[in-house]
Amino acid sequence: MAGSKIIKKRIASVRNTRKITRTMEMVSTAKSKKLVDRVNAAQPYTRKLHDIMATLVEAGAAHIDSPLMRRKENPERIALLVITANRGLCGGYNGGILRTATARLKEIKAAGQNLSLEVSGKRGLAFMKFEQIPVDQSYSQFEDKPAFDDVNAIADRYVRDFTAGRLHRLDVVYQKFLSSARQAPAVETLLPFGDLATQNDRTSGGSGVDYEFLPSPGEILEEIVPAAFKARFFKCFLDAAVGEQIARMVAMKSATENADEMIRDISMEYNRARQTQITSELAEIIGGAAALE
Repeated sequence: MAGSKIIKKRIASVRNTRKITRTMEMVSTAKSKKLVDRVNAAQPYTRKLHDIMATLVEAGAAHIDSPLMRRKENPERIALLVITANRGLCGGYNGGILRTATARLKEIKAAGQNLSLEVSGKRGLAFMKFEQIPVDQSYSQFEDKPAFDDVNAIADRYVRDFTAGRLHRLDVVYQKFLSSARQAPAVETLLPFGDLATQNDRTSGGSGVDYEFLPSPGEILEEIVPAAFKARFFKCFLDAAVGEQIARMVAMKSATENADEMIRDISMEYNRARQTQITSELAEIIGGAAALE
């Protein structure tokens, strides 16, 4: 059995580790709450955009051929954006996203399509480098507070490439935020943009109100569709940031609880070692006293 001094050092080491994990848990909890507020604040804007598009469909704008809605029967140029974290210590967050991304990569390669792989996050970039998968675009500037201007610059490039025909489809792999207790890796096709008629059935349901538009519904739609795409694109980064912080919070909470359990176990081992040492010392004292008699 290890000496009591060595066991005391082990207890101190575990306690120091527990302080770190507990602090990281508290920080991640605070960050996740702020990010959830950002996601909830963005939902009314996105919902209103869909309501406006549903109204335009009712007004007869569904036949408008928006460049971002043009679907190619056999898309050849595919862009796959994988959003991961810059740091670890967040449980299976990065692993789940990368497994989902790898599965989609295999599907695209099996279909013989031309792939442009883009990765956000140092963990995803390290994984692609280890697997020797070439990356066409990399991003590592997004932390726990993704800025709309930075994300919008990437979205503008996708809009230009898709409109010019250099891009036929955009897939995004990220951690989708469903609720504070539920997040899951997801693959979403953001371009071409969704069918407006489908969105009308889902969001409006038909209000029966007769509107007058100035300018025409088609001209309004040309402005609304890019804005709606950029809102959905930015939400992917927000969801990913929320998922990372929640995953880190859960992982650090589990680590803190494990540290508590280790401290209890090592403390019991220390007590047994100390008891054995005291018993041995008493036996020596008694033996010495008996020898003097």
